[in-house]
Amino acid sequence: MRNKQKGFSLIELLIVVAIILIVAAIAIPNLLRSKMSANEASAVGSLRILNTASISFNTTYGNYPPALSDLGPSTVPPSTAADLIDSALVTGTKSGYTFSFTPNSTNTEYSINASPVTVNVTG
Repeated sequence: MRNKQKGFSLIELLIVVAIILIVAAIAIPNLLRSKMSANEASAVGSLRILNTASISFNTTYGNYPPALSDLGPSTVPPSTAADLIDSALVTGTKSGYTFSFTPNSTNTEYSINASPVTVNVTG
């Protein structure tokens, strides 16, 4: 008589691994697209925040800020910074996007641009 062995055969284990790989191949691209979409939505929201902060700065000080750092919190007690945006946006990079703030020479107009750090990866 043969003794019955407990456990899985090699073929059964290979089938399970193949199924896991197929599921992963389907799920990973969807996850990456979701991450890109979330980064794009975050960049749009950050642009709105920067625009609103610039308008608030203009209302308070009479002109637009000369640099992005003037909208954020200050580390120096006698501050010229307005503390209208968080420190993550002051650095100019957030959620895989780089933000550039460009005022004109008289600080009466400005432009804000968001560009992805890595194209087709972050957004």
